[in-house]
Amino acid sequence: MSIKSFAAKVFAAIIDRQTRKWSTQPVATQEKVFKHLIKTARDTAFGKAHSFQDIDSHATFIEKVPVRDYEELRPFVDRVVAGESDILWPGKPLYYAKTSGTTSGAKYIPITKESMPEHVNAARNAILSYIHETGKAAFVDHKMIFLQGSPEMEDKNGVQLGRLSGIVAHYVPGYLQKNRLPSWKTNCIEDWETKVEAIIDETLPENMGIISGIPSWVQMYFERIVQRTGKKVGDVFPEFNLFIYGGVNFEPYRPKFEQLIGRKVDSIELFPASEGFFAYQDKQDVKGMLLLLDAGIFYEFIPADQFFEENAPRLTIGEVEIGVNYVLIISTTAGLWAYNIGDTIAFTSTSPYRVIVTGRIKHYISASGEHVIGKEVEHAMKEAAAIHNIVINEFTVAPQLAPDNDELPYHEWFIEFGEKPKDLEKFKATLDLKMREQNSYYDDLIVGKVLQPLIIKQVVENGFKQYMKTIGKLGGQNKLPRLSNDRKIAEVLERL
Repeated sequence: MSIKSFAAKVFAAIIDRQTRKWSTQPVATQEKVFKHLIKTARDTAFGKAHSFQDIDSHATFIEKVPVRDYEELRPFVDRVVAGESDILWPGKPLYYAKTSGTTSGAKYIPITKESMPEHVNAARNAILSYIHETGKAAFVDHKMIFLQGSPEMEDKNGVQLGRLSGIVAHYVPGYLQKNRLPSWKTNCIEDWETKVEAIIDETLPENMGIISGIPSWVQMYFERIVQRTGKKVGDVFPEFNLFIYGGVNFEPYRPKFEQLIGRKVDSIELFPASEGFFAYQDKQDVKGMLLLLDAGIFYEFIPADQFFEENAPRLTIGEVEIGVNYVLIISTTAGLWAYNIGDTIAFTSTSPYRVIVTGRIKHYISASGEHVIGKEVEHAMKEAAAIHNIVINEFTVAPQLAPDNDELPYHEWFIEFGEKPKDLEKFKATLDLKMREQNSYYDDLIVGKVLQPLIIKQVVENGFKQYMKTIGKLGGQNKLPRLSNDRKIAEVLERL
Protein backbone atom coordinates (compact mmCIF):
# COMPACT_ATOMS: atom_id res chain seq x y z
CA MET A 1 0.00 0.00 0.00
CA SER A 2 1.40 3.40 -0.97
CA ILE A 3 1.68 6.31 1.46
CA LYS A 4 -0.95 8.18 -0.55
CA SER A 5 -3.52 5.37 -0.39
CA PHE A 6 -2.85 4.80 3.34
CA ALA A 7 -3.35 8.51 4.02
CA ALA A 8 -6.58 8.44 1.97
CA LYS A 9 -7.96 5.66 4.17
CA VAL A 10 -7.11 7.56 7.36
CA PHE A 11 -8.71 10.75 6.03
CA ALA A 12 -11.76 8.76 4.87
CA ALA A 13 -12.31 7.45 8.41
CA ILE A 14 -12.22 11.00 9.79
CA ILE A 15 -14.74 12.26 7.25
CA ASP A 16 -17.00 9.26 7.93
CA ARG A 17 -17.14 10.14 11.64
CA GLN A 18 -18.00 13.76 10.82
CA THR A 19 -20.69 12.67 8.37
CA ARG A 20 -22.32 10.29 10.85
CA LYS A 21 -22.44 13.09 13.42
CA TRP A 22 -24.55 15.49 11.33
CA SER A 23 -26.53 12.85 9.43
CA THR A 24 -27.88 11.39 12.69
CA GLN A 25 -29.08 14.86 13.77
CA PRO A 26 -30.83 16.03 10.57
CA VAL A 27 -33.40 18.45 11.99
CA ALA A 28 -30.95 20.14 14.37
CA THR A 29 -28.35 20.37 11.59
CA GLN A 30 -30.79 22.08 9.22
CA GLU A 31 -32.01 24.43 11.93
CA LYS A 32 -28.40 25.50 12.55
CA VAL A 33 -27.88 26.15 8.84
CA PHE A 34 -31.14 28.12 8.65
CA LYS A 35 -30.24 30.40 11.55
CA HIS A 36 -26.75 31.03 10.15
CA LEU A 37 -28.14 32.01 6.75
CA ILE A 38 -30.72 34.44 8.12
CA LYS A 39 -28.31 36.05 10.60
CA THR A 40 -25.50 36.46 8.06
CA ALA A 41 -27.69 38.01 5.33
CA ARG A 42 -29.77 40.23 7.62
CA ASP A 43 -28.14 43.47 6.44
CA THR A 44 -28.04 42.67 2.73
CA ALA A 45 -30.39 44.39 0.31
CA PHE A 46 -32.40 41.17 0.03
CA GLY A 47 -32.44 40.70 3.80
CA LYS A 48 -33.72 44.24 4.39
CA ALA A 49 -36.33 43.95 1.63
CA HIS A 50 -37.67 40.76 3.20
CA SER A 51 -37.45 41.78 6.87
CA PHE A 52 -34.88 39.18 7.88
CA GLN A 53 -34.65 40.89 11.27
CA ASP A 54 -38.17 39.59 11.97
CA ILE A 55 -37.58 36.01 10.82
CA ASP A 56 -37.27 33.68 13.79
CA SER A 57 -38.70 30.45 12.37
CA HIS A 58 -39.43 28.62 9.15
CA ALA A 59 -43.04 29.79 9.39
CA THR A 60 -42.04 33.46 9.33
CA PHE A 61 -39.54 32.73 6.56
CA ILE A 62 -42.44 31.42 4.45
CA GLU A 63 -44.39 34.61 5.17
CA LYS A 64 -41.52 36.90 4.20
CA VAL A 65 -39.79 35.05 1.36
CA PRO A 66 -41.78 33.59 -1.54
CA VAL A 67 -40.46 30.75 -3.71
CA ARG A 68 -38.70 32.12 -6.80
CA ASP A 69 -37.01 30.81 -9.91
CA TYR A 70 -34.12 32.59 -11.64
CA GLU A 71 -36.31 35.02 -13.57
CA GLU A 72 -38.11 36.09 -10.40
CA LEU A 73 -34.84 36.52 -8.48
CA ARG A 74 -33.19 38.21 -11.44
CA PRO A 75 -33.70 41.85 -10.31
CA PHE A 76 -31.41 41.10 -7.35
CA VAL A 77 -28.98 38.98 -9.39
CA ASP A 78 -28.67 41.73 -12.00
CA ARG A 79 -27.60 44.16 -9.27
CA VAL A 80 -24.94 41.70 -8.13
CA VAL A 81 -23.69 41.19 -11.69
CA ALA A 82 -23.62 44.97 -12.20
CA GLY A 83 -21.03 45.15 -9.43
CA GLU A 84 -23.03 46.12 -6.34
CA SER A 85 -22.06 44.69 -2.95
CA ASP A 86 -24.19 43.25 -0.14
CA ILE A 87 -27.17 42.44 -2.34
CA LEU A 88 -27.97 38.72 -1.86
CA TRP A 89 -25.03 37.87 0.43
CA PRO A 90 -22.46 40.04 2.22
CA GLY A 91 -19.79 41.42 -0.10
CA LYS A 92 -19.35 40.31 -3.69
CA PRO A 93 -19.24 36.75 -5.09
CA LEU A 94 -15.97 35.02 -5.91
CA TYR A 95 -17.39 33.72 -9.20
CA TYR A 96 -20.44 33.54 -11.41
CA ALA A 97 -21.24 30.11 -12.74
CA LYS A 98 -22.67 30.66 -16.21
CA THR A 99 -25.42 28.25 -17.21
CA SER A 100 -27.74 28.03 -20.20
CA GLY A 101 -31.32 28.68 -19.17
CA THR A 102 -34.17 27.34 -21.29
CA THR A 103 -36.35 30.40 -20.68
CA SER A 104 -33.96 32.97 -19.19
CA GLY A 105 -31.09 32.83 -21.66
CA ALA A 106 -27.72 32.84 -19.90
CA LYS A 107 -27.92 32.61 -16.12
CA TYR A 108 -25.28 33.97 -13.75
CA ILE A 109 -25.32 31.97 -10.53
CA PRO A 110 -23.24 33.58 -7.76
CA ILE A 111 -20.62 31.49 -5.94
CA THR A 112 -19.25 33.04 -2.75
CA LYS A 113 -16.22 32.41 -0.56
CA GLU A 114 -18.59 30.57 1.80
CA SER A 115 -20.27 28.40 -0.84
CA MET A 116 -17.24 27.51 -2.98
CA PRO A 117 -15.62 25.17 -0.41
CA GLU A 118 -18.86 23.20 -0.17
CA HIS A 119 -18.63 22.23 -3.86
CA VAL A 120 -15.04 21.06 -3.39
CA ASN A 121 -15.58 19.26 -0.08
CA ALA A 122 -18.63 17.37 -1.31
CA ALA A 123 -16.82 16.00 -4.37
CA ARG A 124 -13.87 15.01 -2.17
CA ASN A 125 -16.07 13.42 0.50
CA ALA A 126 -17.94 11.33 -2.07
CA ILE A 127 -14.67 9.62 -3.00
CA LEU A 128 -13.58 9.33 0.63
CA SER A 129 -16.92 7.76 1.52
CA TYR A 130 -16.36 5.15 -1.18
CA ILE A 131 -12.85 4.45 0.14
CA HIS A 132 -14.12 4.05 3.70
CA GLU A 133 -16.94 1.71 2.70
CA THR A 134 -15.03 -0.52 0.28
CA GLY A 135 -11.46 -0.25 1.55
CA LYS A 136 -10.38 0.39 -2.05
CA ALA A 137 -7.87 3.21 -2.34
CA ALA A 138 -5.30 2.01 -4.87
CA PHE A 139 -6.86 4.21 -7.56
CA VAL A 140 -5.37 7.32 -5.92
CA ASP A 141 -2.01 6.20 -7.32
CA HIS A 142 -3.35 5.99 -10.88
CA LYS A 143 -4.43 8.67 -13.33
CA MET A 144 -7.85 10.28 -13.01
CA ILE A 145 -9.84 11.93 -15.78
CA PHE A 146 -12.60 14.46 -15.27
CA LEU A 147 -14.53 15.35 -18.43
CA GLN A 148 -15.51 18.95 -17.78
CA GLY A 149 -15.85 22.42 -19.19
CA SER A 150 -13.04 24.82 -19.92
CA PRO A 151 -11.32 26.30 -16.84
CA GLU A 152 -10.74 29.60 -18.66
CA MET A 153 -12.48 32.58 -17.07
CA GLU A 154 -13.92 35.89 -18.17
CA ASP A 155 -14.11 39.07 -16.12
CA LYS A 156 -17.59 40.32 -15.26
CA ASN A 157 -17.35 43.63 -13.43
CA GLY A 158 -14.44 42.44 -11.33
CA VAL A 159 -15.79 38.92 -10.72
CA GLN A 160 -14.57 35.80 -12.53
CA LEU A 161 -17.14 34.12 -14.78
CA GLY A 162 -17.05 30.54 -16.10
CA ARG A 163 -18.70 27.13 -16.18
CA LEU A 164 -19.00 25.43 -12.79
CA SER A 165 -16.91 22.43 -13.80
CA GLY A 166 -14.23 24.80 -15.07
CA ILE A 167 -14.30 26.81 -11.86
CA VAL A 168 -13.96 23.66 -9.74
CA ALA A 169 -10.91 22.67 -11.83
CA HIS A 170 -9.04 25.52 -10.13
CA TYR A 171 -9.56 23.79 -6.76
CA VAL A 172 -8.16 20.31 -7.46
CA PRO A 173 -5.93 19.50 -4.44
CA GLY A 174 -2.21 19.63 -5.04
CA TYR A 175 -1.73 15.95 -4.17
CA LEU A 176 -4.04 15.02 -7.08
CA GLN A 177 -2.66 17.43 -9.67
CA LYS A 178 0.02 15.03 -10.91
CA ASN A 179 -2.59 12.30 -11.37
CA ARG A 180 -5.21 14.47 -13.01
CA LEU A 181 -6.07 14.48 -16.72
CA PRO A 182 -6.70 16.01 -19.17
CA SER A 183 -4.04 18.70 -19.23
CA TRP A 184 -4.93 22.34 -18.73
CA LYS A 185 -4.35 23.04 -22.42
CA THR A 186 -6.68 20.25 -23.52
CA ASN A 187 -9.34 21.23 -20.99
CA CYS A 188 -9.42 24.69 -22.54
CA ILE A 189 -10.46 23.37 -25.97
CA GLU A 190 -14.01 24.59 -26.61
CA ASP A 191 -15.06 22.35 -29.50
CA TRP A 192 -16.21 19.10 -27.88
CA GLU A 193 -15.32 16.71 -30.70
CA THR A 194 -11.80 18.17 -30.97
CA LYS A 195 -11.48 18.03 -27.20
CA VAL A 196 -12.46 14.36 -26.99
CA GLU A 197 -9.80 13.41 -29.55
CA ALA A 198 -7.16 15.38 -27.61
CA ILE A 199 -8.25 13.69 -24.37
CA ILE A 200 -7.88 10.28 -25.99
CA ASP A 201 -4.38 11.23 -27.19
CA GLU A 202 -3.42 12.07 -23.61
CA THR A 203 -5.10 9.19 -21.84
CA LEU A 204 -4.34 6.19 -24.07
CA PRO A 205 -0.72 5.89 -22.85
CA GLU A 206 -1.74 6.31 -19.19
CA ASN A 207 -2.88 4.00 -16.41
CA MET A 208 -6.39 5.33 -15.74
CA GLY A 209 -8.02 4.54 -12.39
CA ILE A 210 -10.99 6.94 -12.21
CA ILE A 211 -13.08 8.34 -15.05
CA SER A 212 -15.70 10.97 -14.30
CA GLY A 213 -18.29 12.93 -16.26
CA ILE A 214 -21.86 13.02 -17.54
CA PRO A 215 -22.66 9.49 -18.85
CA SER A 216 -23.69 10.53 -22.35
CA TRP A 217 -20.38 12.32 -22.99
CA VAL A 218 -18.21 9.69 -21.30
CA GLN A 219 -19.96 7.16 -23.55
CA MET A 220 -18.80 9.16 -26.57
CA TYR A 221 -15.23 9.10 -25.20
CA PHE A 222 -15.43 5.33 -24.67
CA GLU A 223 -16.81 4.71 -28.15
CA ARG A 224 -13.94 6.62 -29.72
CA ILE A 225 -11.40 4.64 -27.66
CA VAL A 226 -12.91 1.37 -28.89
CA GLN A 227 -12.91 2.65 -32.49
CA ARG A 228 -9.28 3.76 -32.26
CA THR A 229 -7.83 0.74 -30.50
CA GLY A 230 -10.15 -2.11 -31.42
CA LYS A 231 -10.12 -3.05 -27.71
CA LYS A 232 -12.56 -2.79 -24.84
CA VAL A 233 -12.02 0.19 -22.54
CA GLY A 234 -11.33 -2.19 -19.64
CA ASP A 235 -8.49 -3.77 -21.62
CA VAL A 236 -7.03 -0.40 -22.59
CA PHE A 237 -7.21 0.72 -18.93
CA PRO A 238 -6.87 -2.44 -16.78
CA GLU A 239 -6.78 -0.41 -13.54
CA PHE A 240 -9.98 1.51 -14.36
CA ASN A 241 -12.42 0.45 -11.63
CA LEU A 242 -14.40 3.54 -10.61
CA PHE A 243 -16.78 5.70 -12.64
CA ILE A 244 -18.06 8.94 -11.08
CA TYR A 245 -21.04 10.65 -12.66
CA GLY A 246 -23.82 13.14 -12.12
CA GLY A 247 -26.41 15.16 -13.98
CA VAL A 248 -28.47 12.27 -15.34
CA ASN A 249 -29.63 8.81 -14.32
CA PHE A 250 -26.91 6.30 -15.18
CA GLU A 251 -29.15 3.23 -15.34
CA PRO A 252 -30.27 3.66 -18.98
CA TYR A 253 -26.59 3.90 -19.95
CA ARG A 254 -25.23 1.10 -17.74
CA PRO A 255 -25.65 -1.82 -20.23
CA LYS A 256 -23.90 0.18 -22.97
CA PHE A 257 -21.08 1.12 -20.58
CA GLU A 258 -20.54 -2.49 -19.54
CA GLN A 259 -20.46 -3.46 -23.20
CA LEU A 260 -17.87 -0.79 -24.01
CA ILE A 261 -15.77 -1.44 -20.89
CA GLY A 262 -16.04 -5.22 -21.13
CA ARG A 263 -16.74 -5.66 -17.42
CA LYS A 264 -18.53 -4.05 -14.50
CA VAL A 265 -16.95 -1.21 -12.55
CA ASP A 266 -18.03 0.48 -9.32
CA SER A 267 -19.74 3.84 -9.66
CA ILE A 268 -20.50 6.88 -7.50
CA GLU A 269 -23.46 9.10 -8.29
CA LEU A 270 -23.25 12.82 -7.52
CA PHE A 271 -25.94 15.53 -7.40
CA PRO A 272 -24.07 18.78 -8.16
CA ALA A 273 -25.39 21.96 -9.72
CA SER A 274 -24.19 25.53 -10.15
CA GLU A 275 -26.50 26.46 -7.26
CA GLY A 276 -24.94 23.95 -4.86
CA PHE A 277 -23.72 20.41 -4.29
CA PHE A 278 -26.72 18.61 -2.83
CA ALA A 279 -25.98 14.91 -2.44
CA TYR A 280 -23.66 12.03 -3.23
CA GLN A 281 -23.91 8.24 -3.17
CA ASP A 282 -22.48 7.08 0.16
CA LYS A 283 -23.23 3.34 -0.11
CA GLN A 284 -22.65 1.00 -3.04
CA ASP A 285 -25.53 -1.34 -2.24
CA VAL A 286 -28.15 1.17 -1.03
CA LYS A 287 -30.47 3.11 -3.30
CA GLY A 288 -30.21 6.90 -3.17
CA MET A 289 -27.69 9.64 -2.43
CA LEU A 290 -26.96 11.12 0.99
CA LEU A 291 -28.55 14.58 1.17
CA LEU A 292 -25.93 17.05 2.45
CA LEU A 293 -27.65 18.79 5.34
CA ASP A 294 -24.58 20.61 6.73
CA ALA A 295 -23.28 22.14 3.49
CA GLY A 296 -24.57 25.70 3.82
CA ILE A 297 -27.90 24.84 2.18
CA PHE A 298 -31.33 25.01 3.82
CA TYR A 299 -33.80 22.77 2.02
CA GLU A 300 -37.52 23.02 1.51
CA PHE A 301 -39.65 20.46 -0.28
CA ILE A 302 -42.91 21.09 -2.14
CA PRO A 303 -44.99 18.08 -3.24
CA ALA A 304 -44.72 18.13 -7.03
CA ASP A 305 -48.42 17.49 -7.56
CA GLN A 306 -49.20 20.63 -5.53
CA PHE A 307 -46.40 22.85 -6.81
CA PHE A 308 -48.54 25.01 -9.07
CA GLU A 309 -51.24 25.50 -6.45
CA GLU A 310 -51.51 28.73 -4.51
CA ASN A 311 -50.06 28.35 -1.00
CA ALA A 312 -48.50 24.97 -1.77
CA PRO A 313 -46.94 23.46 1.40
CA ARG A 314 -43.23 24.11 1.95
CA LEU A 315 -41.92 21.24 4.06
CA THR A 316 -38.67 20.96 5.98
CA ILE A 317 -36.49 17.87 6.33
CA GLY A 318 -38.39 16.49 9.33
CA GLU A 319 -41.70 16.54 7.44
CA VAL A 320 -40.91 14.63 4.25
CA GLU A 321 -42.02 11.10 3.38
CA ILE A 322 -40.37 8.31 1.43
CA GLY A 323 -41.54 7.89 -2.17
CA VAL A 324 -43.22 11.28 -2.63
CA ASN A 325 -42.13 13.40 -5.60
CA TYR A 326 -40.92 16.80 -4.31
CA VAL A 327 -39.73 19.99 -5.97
CA LEU A 328 -36.42 20.95 -4.37
CA ILE A 329 -36.23 24.50 -2.98
CA ILE A 330 -32.94 25.88 -1.58
CA SER A 331 -31.55 28.82 0.38
CA THR A 332 -27.76 29.00 0.39
CA THR A 333 -24.56 30.74 1.44
CA ALA A 334 -24.35 31.97 -2.17
CA GLY A 335 -27.40 34.17 -1.56
CA LEU A 336 -30.11 32.13 -3.24
CA TRP A 337 -33.32 32.39 -1.23
CA ALA A 338 -36.28 29.97 -1.45
CA TYR A 339 -34.91 29.24 -4.90
CA ASN A 340 -36.50 26.69 -7.22
CA ILE A 341 -33.66 24.93 -9.06
CA GLY A 342 -36.19 23.03 -11.17
CA ASP A 343 -35.25 19.51 -10.05
CA THR A 344 -37.64 17.02 -8.50
CA ILE A 345 -36.48 14.41 -6.01
CA ALA A 346 -37.88 11.57 -3.94
CA PHE A 347 -36.59 10.18 -0.65
CA THR A 348 -35.49 6.55 -0.51
CA SER A 349 -34.54 6.70 3.17
CA THR A 350 -35.03 9.01 6.15
CA SER A 351 -32.36 7.46 8.37
CA PRO A 352 -30.19 8.91 7.01
CA TYR A 353 -31.90 11.08 4.42
CA ARG A 354 -31.15 9.77 0.94
CA VAL A 355 -32.67 10.97 -2.33
CA ILE A 356 -32.95 10.10 -5.98
CA VAL A 357 -33.45 12.69 -8.72
CA THR A 358 -36.79 11.99 -10.39
CA GLY A 359 -36.67 14.66 -13.11
CA ARG A 360 -37.38 18.30 -13.75
CA ILE A 361 -40.59 20.09 -12.79
CA LYS A 362 -40.70 21.46 -16.36
CA HIS A 363 -39.73 18.13 -17.97
CA TYR A 364 -42.83 15.97 -17.95
CA ILE A 365 -45.61 14.81 -20.23
CA SER A 366 -49.15 15.63 -19.25
CA ALA A 367 -50.68 16.58 -22.59
CA SER A 368 -53.65 14.33 -21.78
CA GLY A 369 -53.45 14.44 -17.98
CA GLU A 370 -51.03 11.54 -17.56
CA HIS A 371 -48.39 13.34 -15.41
CA VAL A 372 -45.48 11.20 -16.66
CA ILE A 373 -42.08 12.10 -15.17
CA GLY A 374 -38.49 11.25 -16.07
CA LYS A 375 -38.04 8.56 -13.43
CA GLU A 376 -40.97 6.60 -14.87
CA VAL A 377 -39.79 6.54 -18.48
CA GLU A 378 -36.25 5.65 -17.39
CA HIS A 379 -37.46 2.79 -15.22
CA ALA A 380 -39.74 1.45 -17.96
CA MET A 381 -36.90 1.58 -20.48
CA LYS A 382 -34.47 -0.14 -18.12
CA GLU A 383 -36.87 -3.04 -17.50
CA ALA A 384 -37.90 -3.45 -21.15
CA ALA A 385 -34.29 -3.35 -22.34
CA ALA A 386 -33.31 -6.00 -19.78
CA ILE A 387 -36.17 -8.30 -20.80
CA HIS A 388 -35.24 -8.08 -24.48
CA ASN A 389 -31.47 -8.08 -23.81
CA ILE A 390 -30.80 -4.96 -25.87
CA VAL A 391 -28.66 -1.85 -25.44
CA ILE A 392 -30.00 1.70 -25.62
CA ASN A 393 -27.61 4.52 -26.52
CA GLU A 394 -30.02 7.38 -25.87
CA PHE A 395 -33.72 8.24 -25.93
CA THR A 396 -36.27 10.96 -25.37
CA VAL A 397 -40.07 11.02 -25.31
CA ALA A 398 -42.60 13.54 -26.65
CA PRO A 399 -46.40 13.59 -27.03
CA GLN A 400 -47.99 13.37 -30.48
CA LEU A 401 -51.43 14.96 -30.19
CA ALA A 402 -52.21 15.35 -33.89
CA PRO A 403 -51.30 12.11 -35.67
CA ASP A 404 -52.27 11.46 -39.27
CA ASN A 405 -55.40 9.56 -40.34
CA ASP A 406 -57.46 10.61 -37.31
CA GLU A 407 -55.60 8.16 -35.06
CA LEU A 408 -55.59 8.49 -31.29
CA PRO A 409 -52.78 10.60 -29.74
CA TYR A 410 -49.76 8.74 -28.38
CA HIS A 411 -46.36 9.09 -26.75
CA GLU A 412 -43.57 8.99 -29.30
CA TRP A 413 -40.29 7.45 -28.13
CA PHE A 414 -37.22 8.52 -30.10
CA ILE A 415 -34.65 5.77 -29.46
CA GLU A 416 -31.08 5.30 -30.64
CA PHE A 417 -30.40 1.58 -30.25
CA GLY A 418 -26.93 0.22 -29.50
CA GLU A 419 -28.30 -3.25 -30.07
CA LYS A 420 -31.72 -3.44 -31.73
CA PRO A 421 -34.43 -5.83 -30.51
CA LYS A 422 -35.03 -8.92 -32.59
CA ASP A 423 -38.73 -8.07 -32.65
CA LEU A 424 -39.42 -4.34 -32.46
CA GLU A 425 -43.17 -4.83 -32.01
CA LYS A 426 -42.68 -7.11 -29.02
CA PHE A 427 -40.22 -4.66 -27.49
CA LYS A 428 -42.70 -1.82 -28.04
CA ALA A 429 -45.44 -3.82 -26.32
CA THR A 430 -43.17 -4.57 -23.35
CA LEU A 431 -42.11 -0.95 -23.05
CA ASP A 432 -45.73 0.23 -23.12
CA LEU A 433 -46.70 -2.34 -20.49
CA LYS A 434 -43.87 -1.22 -18.21
CA MET A 435 -44.99 2.40 -18.64
CA ARG A 436 -48.54 1.43 -17.70
CA GLU A 437 -47.19 -0.29 -14.59
CA GLN A 438 -45.24 2.85 -13.69
CA ASN A 439 -48.05 5.37 -14.17
CA SER A 440 -51.70 4.60 -13.41
CA TYR A 441 -52.91 7.77 -15.19
CA TYR A 442 -51.21 6.62 -18.38
CA ASP A 443 -52.74 3.17 -17.97
CA ASP A 444 -56.22 4.66 -17.52
CA LEU A 445 -55.82 6.71 -20.71
CA ILE A 446 -54.77 3.63 -22.68
CA VAL A 447 -57.65 1.55 -21.28
CA GLY A 448 -60.10 4.40 -21.92
CA LYS A 449 -58.82 4.77 -25.48
CA VAL A 450 -57.86 8.40 -24.94
CA LEU A 451 -54.30 7.45 -25.93
CA GLN A 452 -53.08 4.61 -28.10
CA PRO A 453 -49.99 2.58 -27.04
CA LEU A 454 -46.67 4.29 -27.55
CA ILE A 455 -44.93 4.53 -30.91
CA ILE A 456 -41.17 4.07 -31.39
CA LYS A 457 -39.21 6.12 -33.89
CA GLN A 458 -35.67 4.84 -34.42
CA VAL A 459 -32.94 7.47 -34.38
CA VAL A 460 -29.91 6.87 -36.60
CA GLU A 461 -26.52 6.21 -35.05
CA ASN A 462 -25.14 9.42 -33.48
CA GLY A 463 -28.48 11.10 -34.16
CA PHE A 464 -28.72 12.57 -30.67
CA LYS A 465 -25.14 13.77 -30.93
CA GLN A 466 -26.14 15.56 -34.15
CA TYR A 467 -29.15 17.06 -32.38
CA MET A 468 -27.06 18.42 -29.50
CA LYS A 469 -24.55 19.80 -31.97
CA THR A 470 -27.35 21.47 -33.95
CA ILE A 471 -28.54 23.37 -30.86
CA GLY A 472 -24.98 24.25 -29.78
CA LYS A 473 -24.93 21.99 -26.71
CA LEU A 474 -22.55 19.21 -27.69
CA GLY A 475 -20.44 18.01 -24.76
CA GLY A 476 -19.47 19.52 -21.44
CA GLN A 477 -22.24 19.56 -18.83
CA ASN A 478 -25.12 19.69 -21.33
CA LYS A 479 -27.84 17.08 -20.96
CA LEU A 480 -30.60 15.81 -23.22
CA PRO A 481 -34.06 16.18 -21.62
CA ARG A 482 -35.49 12.73 -21.14
CA LEU A 483 -38.98 13.93 -21.96
CA SER A 484 -40.90 17.09 -22.78
CA ASN A 485 -44.51 18.22 -22.97
CA ASP A 486 -44.12 19.64 -26.47
CA ARG A 487 -42.53 18.58 -29.75
CA LYS A 488 -39.64 21.04 -30.05
CA ILE A 489 -37.00 18.32 -29.68
CA ALA A 490 -39.06 15.84 -31.69
CA GLU A 491 -39.36 18.21 -34.63
CA VAL A 492 -35.58 18.70 -34.83
CA LEU A 493 -34.97 14.95 -34.55
CA GLU A 494 -37.47 14.31 -37.35
CA ARG A 495 -35.62 16.76 -39.61
CA LEU A 496 -32.27 15.15 -38.83
